[in-house]
Amino acid sequence: MYGVLFLLLIPFLDLTRFCTSTDTISLNQSIRDNHGDKLVSSGEFFTLGFFSPGNSNKRYIGIWYNKVQEQTIVWVANRENPINDTSGVLSIDKTGNLVIHNGNDSFPLWSTNVSVAAPASTCSAQLLDSGNLVLLQGDDGKAWQGFDYPTDTMLPSMKIGMNRRTGLNRFLTAWKSPDDPGIGECSYKMDLSGSPQMFLSKGSVRLWRTGPWNGFKWSGVPKMPSNFIFNFSFIDNHDEVYALHTLLNTSIFSRLVVNESGIVQRLTWFEGDCRWVEFWSAPKDRCDSYDTCGSYGNCNLSDDEKFKCTCLPGFEPKVALDWSLRDASGGCVRKREGQVCGNGEGFVPMTHSSIPYTSVTRVNMSLSLKECKEVCLKNCSCTGYTSANISGGGSGCVTWHGELMDTRVFSNGGQDIYIRVDAVELAQYSKSKGNHGKKLNVAIMVVSVAVVSFLIIFLAYWFVMKKSKGKRGMGNLSFSENELVESETSTDLPFFDLSTIVAATDNFSSANRLGQGGFGTVYKGRLHNGQEIAVKRLSKNSGQGIKEFKNEVMLIAKLQHRNLVKLVGCCIQQEEKMLIYEYLPNKSLDSFIFDEAKRSSMGWEKLFDIILGIARGMLYLHQDSRLRIIHRDLKASNVLLDAAMNPKISDFGMARIFGGDQIEANTNRVVGTYGYMSPEYAMEGLFSIKSDVFSFGVVVLEIICGRKNSSYNQENFQNLIGHVWDLWGKGESLDIADSSLGESYQTHQVLRCIHIALLCVQEHATDRPTMSAVVVMLCNETSLPLPRQPAFISRRPNNGPDSSSADVGACSINDITDTMVEGR
Repeated sequence: MYGVLFLLLIPFLDLTRFCTSTDTISLNQSIRDNHGDKLVSSGEFFTLGFFSPGNSNKRYIGIWYNKVQEQTIVWVANRENPINDTSGVLSIDKTGNLVIHNGNDSFPLWSTNVSVAAPASTCSAQLLDSGNLVLLQGDDGKAWQGFDYPTDTMLPSMKIGMNRRTGLNRFLTAWKSPDDPGIGECSYKMDLSGSPQMFLSKGSVRLWRTGPWNGFKWSGVPKMPSNFIFNFSFIDNHDEVYALHTLLNTSIFSRLVVNESGIVQRLTWFEGDCRWVEFWSAPKDRCDSYDTCGSYGNCNLSDDEKFKCTCLPGFEPKVALDWSLRDASGGCVRKREGQVCGNGEGFVPMTHSSIPYTSVTRVNMSLSLKECKEVCLKNCSCTGYTSANISGGGSGCVTWHGELMDTRVFSNGGQDIYIRVDAVELAQYSKSKGNHGKKLNVAIMVVSVAVVSFLIIFLAYWFVMKKSKGKRGMGNLSFSENELVESETSTDLPFFDLSTIVAATDNFSSANRLGQGGFGTVYKGRLHNGQEIAVKRLSKNSGQGIKEFKNEVMLIAKLQHRNLVKLVGCCIQQEEKMLIYEYLPNKSLDSFIFDEAKRSSMGWEKLFDIILGIARGMLYLHQDSRLRIIHRDLKASNVLLDAAMNPKISDFGMARIFGGDQIEANTNRVVGTYGYMSPEYAMEGLFSIKSDVFSFGVVVLEIICGRKNSSYNQENFQNLIGHVWDLWGKGESLDIADSSLGESYQTHQVLRCIHIALLCVQEHATDRPTMSAVVVMLCNETSLPLPRQPAFISRRPNNGPDSSSADVGACSINDITDTMVEGR
């Protein structure tokens, strides 16, 4: 009798087992809507189950984030075949396929529909932590996967592109509406005609394109987020061509979505505000719209966000009247047709450009750029050329054959492209290039005279007003020491002639090369009077444009402090943009603290002086100077050391000036170095003096540890901040002190610096101290508050000195962070 009862209980025992959290179903198991059944991935990242979108009552099988409060669907199975009630069932049928049935209806509404070689009893379906639903057959692995049939969302590790062997084409299609996940009009798909690239389309109408892959990103997306949250990959071989990205920290939730409005968005979950934050989207402006200026047209966006169509070199409007009415869709035609083959023709470069689209391109990775030019010149159908890969100095050859479409100019980014022109156009270009330097010299002379004249008038006026106020009994004008230095600083910064800089650097000799920065190369030089200088020569493909260049010139010329680098002058001539600094023989801080031999020779006392010097320099920028400056790119490589090892903050190309009462600002253009960025800046573009404080905290930890924040990867911690925080919670903070310091350091001082650094890298900006408070804490033995949860760490339960102090809001999830790359 007991045996019979046990047999009767077996199905219920099995059901009880299945109702606990599971990521897998097999034959004779199912997901039933009216039972509320779900699959949850093993790491509890994703959930699979039935859902109703928006205001609809229809039921679908979908996958969504398990740890995000707002249900966010990333994949839908039966998007074209909804169920009208809660009778839906997902199961594995006798053929080994995953199927969805409506109640007792024997005909499936949806099926994986693959040929499964193994017996159905050996088949199972599993939801992975990547969000991929896979159908497994016996020991042969995957028979089917959801990632091969994406809906509107691209998740990390999902391929978008073509399998050339099977013909499988993976692409995104938008929902019809927020209430209907059916296949909408908008798609995001790889186009293989010409060089492979992604196109956003609405029906048959192309809306926007990424441009081809240029070695490290899509060429038409200069602001493409890279190398901080994601690793991007592009594969193109005989078997397949696809793009994918992976996350550098799996605790981040980030997705790319194409919506029904025809917009591609990169969204990342921001835990602090319990919402998805847009990192990037396209199209953004009129020049982003595909083929705005027609064939052989070029789109340029002005500073006031107005677009302007021009023709490529050697071309003119096809219908001049249309262009005068601001309709350039008819495009351009050659000025002198039939003169570009065997008649002394050549090429004119266009800088900071997107790669034109044409259905016929030829790629040869074995050719140099010079060889590419010769190949194009010998082929009359070739309309232009460029490098196939711009990383590592450039390599490979791309030639275009046919009409050039959808070209635009970027203010920053892009690459040099070379347009075929006839002999007349080539001669005109050469002549204008020769005159450019002369015109620029004249312009500089005129501007210099105007500036000097203005200063004379201004100083005379100031002197008169000062005396006038004194006579009226209105009090004396008072200046702080810093302000007095600034008032004596003239803005007529010396302009150096290019020939002077060429002579000083021995024609930019490699022997004088000091290093490579984000915007170009730095050379050592010696002026004719014997003064040693450092020349920052901006590369032509530099991300720093004229705006950032002028920004740096104006800022450093106005700022004077012993812990800020001194600008000697600048050079703007022909295509060159150069900044001339005082030469600092010990180069940058990172070359010392990350070099074991150099670091051991410094000692803790010198390292502490460097920390204090950086703090005082930042305090001057934030508070003591007449201008309130937010640096936005403080890092070890941007701190230079003079002969006495005094630190001097450099590289103000990304700095911003704040008004006297302004405390924060927002930008759509996040710049700087990931790993040193504060979370509110990296995630939302919100920057303030507190974002600089965060960067300072990272630098302090690197100085103490002798390791880069981004280089640390151990156990669950993706960066140095997480490791330090963990040791702090255990009372083992001194373990991070670099052993090369020996016994030279004062224990209490090192512990105090670690404590201050943790206060600086707290997740919420309002919790961080100001730089004035930091300087006070460094110089005095005052009591320090307990630090709260830092940003950008892989969190563990109850880590930190006081878990109650983490201030995790109602929407917080303890094991999810809004982490950025190099800061992990």
